[in-house]
Parts: sequence; C-alpha cells; structure tokens
Amino acid sequence: MRFALLTAFSVIAFSGIACATLAAQTPAWQPLFDGQSMAGWQEVAFRGHGVVRVDGGAILLPPGAPFTGMRREQAFAQSNYEVRFEALREKGNDFFASFTFPVKESFATLVTGGWGGDIVGISSIDGWDAADNETRSYFTFENGRWYSFRLRVTDDRLQAWIDEKPVIDVVITGRRIDLRPGETKLTTPVGFMSYNTAGRIRKVEYRLLKPAAR
Repeated sequence: MRFALLTAFSVIAFSGIACATLAAQTPAWQPLFDGQSMAGWQEVAFRGHGVVRVDGGAILLPPGAPFTGMRREQAFAQSNYEVRFEALREKGNDFFASFTFPVKESFATLVTGGWGGDIVGISSIDGWDAADNETRSYFTFENGRWYSFRLRVTDDRLQAWIDEKPVIDVVITGRRIDLRPGETKLTTPVGFMSYNTAGRIRKVEYRLLKPAAR
C-alpha cells in the first residue's frame, strides 16, 4: 500500500514538473494595445482618412476616403513570431482590419475581407495580390460580430487562422514577399487599415517563436 501511494505521488509530481516545464517553454503573449489608449500607435496620414480613436475598449477605424489606418513605430520581430487580435466590421463592405507585418527584410499584409468584403489572403506574393495568388480564400464576415485572427510568420511559411480555422498556409521559401503598391506602405512596419469601411480592433498581442530546427 505504501509503495502504491509513493508511486502515485511520484506520477503526480512528475506530471506537475512536466506541465511546468511545458508552460515555461510556451512563449508568453505580449500586449500591443492596452484597451484604453493609443499608446504605442499613431494614426496614419492617408489622404482623406478618418480619425482613429479608442472607443469602448477597442480601436475604431472609421471609414476613410478610402483608407483609414494606424501603425507602430517599431516592429517586435522580423520573423518567427505570432500575432493575434480580434476585429469587428461595424459598417461597410470591404476590409476592416487588414494587418501589415514584417517578413524578414520586407513586409506583407493580411487582407481581411477585401475586394467586396469576402476575400482573405496575403498581399503580395511574387507581385500578385491576395485576390490573385494561392492564399486567396473566401470568408463571410457579418457586420457587428467579433472575429479572432491569428497570424504566424516563420522563415519559410506564412499561416493564418480565423476563429482558429486555418485559412492560409503558404511556403514562402524563394518567393518575393512585398506590399501592394500604393499607400499601404504607410502602415509599416506594423499596422492596421480599413478601406471605406468602419472596423474595430481589440486584444492585439504578439509572441516570439523559436526558429525551427534545421
């Protein structure tokens, strides 16, 4: 009986150590938005832009003519990281929280509901926009509903999820990654933008990842 109790205790203790070790190895999410202010962010000077502000615990991107956006001065990484955020399309029928992010020495944009409101993808790969490359998918966004987005950037792959459903998984080794020509460059190195549409963004976080073993 004593041996059985000791064995059970040892299993529990080992499991606790294993869980603690796993937790220690899991990267911690770091906030990029405090839910109360624009600290760390600045409005992008798009022509005809709306006034970006914090409202109800979220950042509001009002409709612009056509763009409204915000950006951070510094990037947190160039590769091997994840970003997650929640976004809501308040009104309009185009992209409401498209996210510009670093990819090594360049940048790209995760398009959220572009080209009429339902196209999701990466702009640009080998000069092709999200609407024209293999990352294009279709997703029906309902106005007034919050969606969770997660983006993973590694040295050789871009992946994205909406409400934890995979929507993008593309190998970028040997590919040319760049922004769509035009004002999108104003959102670098990290930024959000909407197109003639009102969007809300909250719970913006990132975490660093360990590079994959070669």
